[in-house]
Amino acid sequence: MPLFSAVTVEQAKSLLKTHLQGFEHKIESVDLFSAYNRVLAEDIFSPEDIPGFNRSTVDGFALKAGDTFGASEAMPALLTLVGEIAMGEKTNIKLSTGEAAKIPTGGMLPEGSDAVVMLEYAQLMDDTTLCVERPVTPGENVVAIGEDMKRGDIVLSRGHTLRPQDLGALAALGIREVKAVKPPVICVISTGNEVKPPGESIKPGEVRDINTYSICGQVIRWGGVPMPLGIVKDDFQKLYDAIKLALEKSDAVVLSGGSSVGTRDLTVKVIENLGKPGVLAHGLPVKPGKPTVVAVVDGKPVIGLPGHPVSAMVIFEIIVRPMISMMLGRDEDFGTTRILARMSRNVPSAAGRQDYIRVKLERRGEELWAVPVLGKSGLISGMVESCGLAHIPSQKQGVAEGELVEVELY
Repeated sequence: MPLFSAVTVEQAKSLLKTHLQGFEHKIESVDLFSAYNRVLAEDIFSPEDIPGFNRSTVDGFALKAGDTFGASEAMPALLTLVGEIAMGEKTNIKLSTGEAAKIPTGGMLPEGSDAVVMLEYAQLMDDTTLCVERPVTPGENVVAIGEDMKRGDIVLSRGHTLRPQDLGALAALGIREVKAVKPPVICVISTGNEVKPPGESIKPGEVRDINTYSICGQVIRWGGVPMPLGIVKDDFQKLYDAIKLALEKSDAVVLSGGSSVGTRDLTVKVIENLGKPGVLAHGLPVKPGKPTVVAVVDGKPVIGLPGHPVSAMVIFEIIVRPMISMMLGRDEDFGTTRILARMSRNVPSAAGRQDYIRVKLERRGEELWAVPVLGKSGLISGMVESCGLAHIPSQKQGVAEGELVEVELY
């Protein structure tokens, strides 16, 4: 195949999706304390009504709404107080017309009542005479049986990524564990003769390994389990052995470096010798991140990211992040938060190329403005200072100052 076989971002994702259609989604049981950000492998149906009883949403008095119609401060409705509802207990009080019972927030409505008047709109004249100074309607200040969740209704669907509120809903239903998709294990490899671990001193010409740590962080953020395999020299056999081991230990491999002009022959050659179908594409019409390798070896994705930290992180977001979502069985666009902002300066772009510009956001009056964070793709500080990526589509030749752009937040 040609050494530099460029495809669009969408074509690259489509190729990966095709080859991942047979990916086996492994399932495991997870308790609620460990279930945050996990992807459900089953539909969750409500086993019961929540709440299981009519409950008050305020401190006040339970009563029949009809007994308060027409009530006002000048002409309050007079009711007989027959008791008080205890919190957390079933009540045996039964209300008849003209009767009321004191009730706390969350308390169980007594039989015969259909509303609650708030404490501030009622006052006791004596031990048993209650004056209600404002009318209430049936159901006011009440959560009815099953109003939150009904028995048999689907609460959460398969493929849903669990959020804190979802964990609360599951707990409310008495569910202590769920079946979730086992996170894909992603081996992370940095390559380059000049790359050294953070703990080692460096000489002129050497750099510390940034990519292993930033990429592992991205893997965790988007639901995978990173397996860092360290730094590999630009040597065919060493790189071959490292990727072969990574494929044996994981569900996918992400390596950085070795995709630019100096070493791309080596990386592509290694992948082509590891298995079929091999390299699907080498090169994306994207800035930063053009020299990207997209490959599949015996059913497992191998993604070669550029060596520059900014390029590696950007390509991870647009290629690896949706790949992880595919492997989890959820929407590949999961987690994307996009907003519109006005570009603070003219930004040129080449036609046919997608550009991703690091930006900070500033509020000017009633509008958000995207302020480019300038700097080369080898400078990690640009990612630290920015809060998102402004996207310039391939059909545009840049954006003008004041023009609306789509910004994808980190």
